[in-house]
Amino acid sequence: MKLLVDMNLSPAWVRYLAAAGHEAEHWATVGAADASDTTLMAYARERDSVVLTQDLDFGAILAATGGRKPSVVQIRGERLSPTAIGAAVVAALRQLELELAAGALLTIDPGRTRISLLPLPGVR
Repeated sequence: MKLLVDMNLSPAWVRYLAAAGHEAEHWATVGAADASDTTLMAYARERDSVVLTQDLDFGAILAATGGRKPSVVQIRGERLSPTAIGAAVVAALRQLELELAAGALLTIDPGRTRISLLPLPGVR
């Protein structure tokens, strides 16, 4: 699975995800720091990447546009480093690989994981 790590997460996620067998890149290496979320999403969609973020705006964009791609993984909590929540993220990526390939919004909290298939219901 290819992942695009958002600016709001540490570049350490790239190494962590690669060690778990995923292809990952950090937005800081491919795009402008001040790029809009829609720009980042367009980049991920073109490359069939899943966005990894802590930003709730991505889910709102998917709901507002009725988008089917890219899939988005939102991690929530106070500690968002790979050492704190990385094992839960990798486990969820493995368990929900087919859903993410088809188009999904996955939210990972320290105590639970929720998934919604795309497109999300929303206002257009």
